Amino acid sequence: MDRQTDILILGSGVAGLTAALEAADRARVLVLAKASPAETNTAMAQGGIAAVFGADDSFESHVEDTLGAGAGLCDRDMVSGCVAEAPERIRWLAGLGVGFERTEGGQFDLGREGGHSRRRIVHAMDSTGRSVEEALLAAARRHPNIELGEGLMGLDLITLRRLDGGGAENRCIGCYVMDRKSGKITTVGASATILATGGSGKVYLYTSNPDIATGDGVAMGWRAGAAVANMEFFQFHPTCLFHPLAKNFLISEAVRGEGGLLLTRGGERFMPRYHASAELAPRDVVARAIDAELKKSGDDCVYLDISHRAASFIERRFPAILGFCRKLGLDIRKEPIPVVPAAHYQCGGILTDFNGWTGLAGLYAVGEVACTGMHGANRLASNSLLEALVVGRRAAQTALKWLRDVPPGPTELPAWNVGFARHPDESVVISQNWDEIRRFMWNYVGVVRSDNRLERARKRLAMVREEVLTDYWRFILTPDLVELRNLSDCAWLILEAALMRKESRGLHYNLDHVETDDLNWKHPIVLRRAGKGPSK
Repeated sequence: MDRQTDILILGSGVAGLTAALEAADRARVLVLAKASPAETNTAMAQGGIAAVFGADDSFESHVEDTLGAGAGLCDRDMVSGCVAEAPERIRWLAGLGVGFERTEGGQFDLGREGGHSRRRIVHAMDSTGRSVEEALLAAARRHPNIELGEGLMGLDLITLRRLDGGGAENRCIGCYVMDRKSGKITTVGASATILATGGSGKVYLYTSNPDIATGDGVAMGWRAGAAVANMEFFQFHPTCLFHPLAKNFLISEAVRGEGGLLLTRGGERFMPRYHASAELAPRDVVARAIDAELKKSGDDCVYLDISHRAASFIERRFPAILGFCRKLGLDIRKEPIPVVPAAHYQCGGILTDFNGWTGLAGLYAVGEVACTGMHGANRLASNSLLEALVVGRRAAQTALKWLRDVPPGPTELPAWNVGFARHPDESVVISQNWDEIRRFMWNYVGVVRSDNRLERARKRLAMVREEVLTDYWRFILTPDLVELRNLSDCAWLILEAALMRKESRGLHYNLDHVETDDLNWKHPIVLRRAGKGPSK
């Protein structure tokens, strides 16, 4: 065994770092970042964090807005708990130095976003996520009991069942970890492991997510025996910048919250035809409306126009978006922004309780990788950072209790077995399969689905997964091959759940089952891995 720690955290976003800071006063914590610690989905979040601070707002209103967006699949108790803890979590971040915008009277300046009935978005201009990430990282680096590792990705979880060939106890006792530069695989033992790896946006051709979002935590947890739920509900953000030089730049929900209008190429406003709340409708509604307009017109994009607001307001409220667009020759103070939907947020994930426990002893999941019951069939804007802050703390507290009672584990863990694997002879095979998965997932399992499209995707995915598994056993592992395996697992989980749900609800819209069926389908779809335990 190369390393041993009390708590191993995979992922350095808001959920993982919150857990680390909560646990570090009473335990040794090792946080592993797949890339640089600051390269996370958290850092890319522009809008803010939803919390009740307004005089005209209430916890009940925030709860009802969340339940409404979640289309009947949110857990009310989970939602109520997160909403109630939100103000304290915001104050905690402010105490760490996050520079939330304030009014002249010193109160939080509250923005509004789609699906919210009140202004309740606490924000740091339009770079909230980056401000939160920087403050949490600075605090983690100051703490003597937190060690941060960079460029290290989880490969597979280590469980007692894996070691004894299928025994009764299936406790998580660590993880095999790959150095992305050298390819070296080491063994890290841990009394408790917390998955905070984010989502799987890279399973789709177009996404707002960074390149590291390849579903590693979901795939590892599922292979280890944890249940996965709600994977058919993948949120497509309606407004990702459409530009050949913009790879994954998001145009924040807050732009519509501050009066931005969605227009066709011909300048027609179309959202009032789709929903009474128009541009402030929930994200699933807006994404489907844009998709319908593009299919009808054949255009590549629609346009989001905020240029009717004062230039000084745009400069003050959206400096990051303004600056990025100006580098591309686009002045949002004077002209509309070309936008398209893109895969944005995985509402499903590893099934956990309210404290982030997966049901597998010693294993916890927090943030986007987890399915806690907070988001249901569609996440309400700016609830994701909130959930990560709340459940990140709860998971750390639960893991600390586990540390007091955990039975002794093996004193030594086996090294990764390379077997007779050889170096890959053609990397083009990996890139081809990667590209194929992302394209048929976008075309067949995207914003709008049908039984025929889903069946086509199933046939293609079956062939690709067989090739990926063959390569996984045949070749010495590389980061690309590991990520491809994880992407193929996540694609299968999304697809199988979508095939099972014979209705349309929230983010899952099937042309062959357009009605919502509360009698038969008002429940999560839970998937578990067949067999006694994980293979290699």
